Amino acid sequence: MNKMKTFDNHRVFKTMFAGRELTVETGKTCELSNGSCWVKYGETVVMANVTASVKPREGIDFFPLSVDYEERLYSVGRIPGSFMKREGKPSEKAILTSRVVDRPIRPLFPKDMRNDVSVVMTVLAVDPDNSPEIVGMIATSVAISISDIPWNGPIGGISVGLVDGEIVLNPTLEQRARNDLNLTVAGTMDKVVMIEAGANEVDDDTMLEAIIKGHEEIKKIVAFINDIRSQIGKKKFEFESMEVDHDMFDAIDEFAADRVKVALDTDDKNKREEMLNPIKDDIHAKFDEIYPEKTAMIDECIYKLQKKIVRNWLYEGKRVDGRGLDDIRPLAAEVGVLPRVHGSGLFTRGQTQVLTVATLGPVSDAQKIDGLDEEDTKRYMHHYNFPSYSVGETKPSRGPGRREIGHGALAERALEPVIPSVEEFPYALRLVSEVLSSNGSTSQGSICGSTLALMDAGVPIKAPVAGISCGLITRDDGSFQTMVDIQGLEDFFGDMDFKVGGTKKGITAIQVDIKVDGLTYDIIREAFAKTHKARDYILDEVMLKTIPEPRAEVGKYAPKMLQTKVPVDKIREVIGQGGKVIQKISADCQVKIDINDDGNVFISGVDINNARKALQIVNTIANDPEIGAIYRGKVVRLMNFGAFVEIAPGKDGLVHISKLDKQRVEKVEDIVSVGDEIVVKVMEIDNQGRINLSRKDALADLEAKKNSANQ
Repeated sequence: MNKMKTFDNHRVFKTMFAGRELTVETGKTCELSNGSCWVKYGETVVMANVTASVKPREGIDFFPLSVDYEERLYSVGRIPGSFMKREGKPSEKAILTSRVVDRPIRPLFPKDMRNDVSVVMTVLAVDPDNSPEIVGMIATSVAISISDIPWNGPIGGISVGLVDGEIVLNPTLEQRARNDLNLTVAGTMDKVVMIEAGANEVDDDTMLEAIIKGHEEIKKIVAFINDIRSQIGKKKFEFESMEVDHDMFDAIDEFAADRVKVALDTDDKNKREEMLNPIKDDIHAKFDEIYPEKTAMIDECIYKLQKKIVRNWLYEGKRVDGRGLDDIRPLAAEVGVLPRVHGSGLFTRGQTQVLTVATLGPVSDAQKIDGLDEEDTKRYMHHYNFPSYSVGETKPSRGPGRREIGHGALAERALEPVIPSVEEFPYALRLVSEVLSSNGSTSQGSICGSTLALMDAGVPIKAPVAGISCGLITRDDGSFQTMVDIQGLEDFFGDMDFKVGGTKKGITAIQVDIKVDGLTYDIIREAFAKTHKARDYILDEVMLKTIPEPRAEVGKYAPKMLQTKVPVDKIREVIGQGGKVIQKISADCQVKIDINDDGNVFISGVDINNARKALQIVNTIANDPEIGAIYRGKVVRLMNFGAFVEIAPGKDGLVHISKLDKQRVEKVEDIVSVGDEIVVKVMEIDNQGRINLSRKDALADLEAKKNSANQ
């Protein structure tokens, strides 16, 4: 006899989170995962599953963690727009969310574990008022906490906004429309473990207050998850530790430490590697025979030896390139480095160098987004490329990875608050940052290079933006040391990469990578103060001395953009049957025309005069011709008494033979032929809508205007 399936381990847990109910459900689905749960917040539901391999992966010197955030369009009641009608590769938003969840959970796993761990968040339903990204982070924390995978969590996450000057936790869709701050904070009970923010020039004190308020709410979620773990959490499994052999490390330290110190003590990355390579060869030559079964661990010891030396130097206030802790590497900035492109900026900080190129296009070039958000187009786009030659390597290019997408998004977020509105500057904008050389903080270099490129392109940005990073070294006793503008070695061996972009007025973007168990409020406060001072210096002493303000006009090769608005009931006339009218205007004037459903019309062309001509034609179609206005029209018909001239598609008027020229005209054909373009002035529109034109008066007006200008 068949039996009904029962779910003996099914449990439901509830709590209040930022004033709304949050529910965690476990034990009914995905029983083969190491840990699994569904988290519901409002009507947003995210499922998280975490799995781990039984055995460690051989031959690697890192912890193999993968984090995936999977968007399902059924969660918002939509069918995918692709040809295949199914979800394909992750959207940029999904990749960025995966990174936001990866960063706070990764440092809390054992550093000596080599078992593969996979986290998968699946978005099942989305309520626009409740962010699935935050729900996914909490679901991940629950799933790992109740699993048998070793982890020093849990964490909690929250979204913090600044609405009408007030700090708001987990803002709703309506509040986000008025929001000056899009801040995501993750934390443990004691410390902040991740910060990601986009902001509308928010000052340091307000940003810190928002982080603290978010963390206070996070502590409640952490306590809630700890309670769930105490009730249903599995015992953590034992794993094979890949901690280095201490005797081996001590022997290598004694053998090579003095030579490694000499090799590291330079600001030239190439020289450093050139000096380190023979030392590494000598270490292997000596110790491969002593430890034949542990040759892979020798490289780990070499890494740890460099880390020990660099950290000890930083504890003492010494940096590998001789700078003070708050000194910035030598800076340089240039604009207009490329011909024909619309704008370009080259920014150099030490051995980090980024070229950013700006391209202006019609508004219709905005990116269409097929995702879960309410935003479906993006007018301002920023892309970041990190080729292998920038670090002296030979890897082939395979398109942007998660890191490239994340760094491009960070620069985009930093500059977005200063981009003029479409009404002020009716263009789509694409910036591409090419990393030419990398020795730390390329994402911040791309922010600076992008500001230069935008100003060079004539984009009237509201304020220039600069970016800088702050590093950290912590001690076991809780003391810490921060340093500005970390280069690659300090990032690699340090505890934090605290990246801040902003104007002189305030912060526009933050991204923090942490390798320790979290940050105190004092560390965050000091990082804000140091990065603010540094970016003010970069702006005043380097960038604004290179280009003090945006160019007055867009470049010669950039499209010239004009904008108008026509009545909604006239849109059909402007477009014409089958698009004939708008296509004819575009072809005749060599422009591109885009019309929105609200009647906004955008006209772009390289030649401003052609664009103005097209604008006049559109306005003439949508509105009655203006008496006294001068138009350039085309002769379409000849009669004995005059010529009919089309001043816009579907709108023509009569130039009586007496108005064709200043002199008496015997025959119309003596002055014009069909197809000729002539200037005409609107003299009268009768009660039947018939338009009377005059070439004679148009010529007289133009001649008078010319004479006046010459006087």
